Amino acid sequence: MDNKILRKLFLGFIQIHILHHAKEEPVYGSWMLEELHEHGYEMSSGTLYPILHNMEKDGLLSKEESNVNGKIRKYYRTTEKGAFILSEAQSKAYELFKEIKD
Repeated sequence: MDNKILRKLFLGFIQIHILHHAKEEPVYGSWMLEELHEHGYEMSSGTLYPILHNMEKDGLLSKEESNVNGKIRKYYRTTEKGAFILSEAQSKAYELFKEIKD
């Protein structure tokens, strides 16, 4: 199987996953990495952090920095635009799931 093709396909799933959790509560990189690993996405922080930064740059996430035990932790939250995109993605994913489930 071509991992490069799967990575491209799963990038959209990963972004939807991030938007979902960041809408529920602020998330930070290492927590999100663990969450994605629990769902079978094998990636490093070197892959995840650029995704978070690009989603912020695209206006899907907002970032707030907080001092946690002397280190700056970046918390990400879904923006209004991100929530709209998430809603659109959810309906498309549901439609696709219904079509391919059998």
